[in-house]
Amino acid sequence: MDEILRQVQQGKLTVDEAKQQLATYENLGFAKVDHHREKRQGFPETIYGEGKSAGQITAIISAISKKSNDVLVTRISQNKATEVIKNHPHLVYNAQAEMLFSQPNIGTSPDEKYVAVICAGTSDLRVAEETAITAEVYGCQVRRFYDVGVAGIHRLFDNIEEIQQATVSIVVAGMDGALPSVVGGLVSHPVIAVPTSVGYGASFDGLAALLTMLNSCASGISVVNIDNGYGGAYNAVLIHQLAVKAQ
Repeated sequence: MDEILRQVQQGKLTVDEAKQQLATYENLGFAKVDHHREKRQGFPETIYGEGKSAGQITAIISAISKKSNDVLVTRISQNKATEVIKNHPHLVYNAQAEMLFSQPNIGTSPDEKYVAVICAGTSDLRVAEETAITAEVYGCQVRRFYDVGVAGIHRLFDNIEEIQQATVSIVVAGMDGALPSVVGGLVSHPVIAVPTSVGYGASFDGLAALLTMLNSCASGISVVNIDNGYGGAYNAVLIHQLAVKAQ
């Protein structure tokens, strides 16, 4: 703000131009794009694609891109993404995660701290990839440990030393939702549990997994909503940033 006011004082910006830059949001009619979210929270606004048309998503992305912010769209179908990419060819689409996003620019130093994304089964991969991609777009190094559910617990143990070195683990599981409890009893860092809607009838579209995770006997576990890979990743990124800062 000081810099904008200084430019007005020096005659480099008009009052109207300064007002535009100081505006906290941009009104597109059907959406109000929050341009100051990154200033408040550290990350630009994320677009929830479900229920929005390709044209609406395209317009919101244009508004976000004008501020040189990274783009992240969740729950967007292949058809919508194809239309949006015609106007924003620099974006990447991941069909499994149903996400459209700016290509992450992440280092690969072996000493770099990382977030562990742990997935119980292949059927949970859509949510797991939403989680992993969100963390990557927000600047985290991510290591994926997939198909390591409790039905074959030895698969988890084969990777446990690498998981224990992470700053935070995000554990994605459906069915009985038991995996976060197991991981929580084996690591000394925070665990974010993400229940998925995967499972047969008595899983109640993820409610059984959610209740298992909320009732976990392992300490240090936080739980987000069913299928909310994005929310799990967001919390994990905040924890990761604090851990890196404390080095």
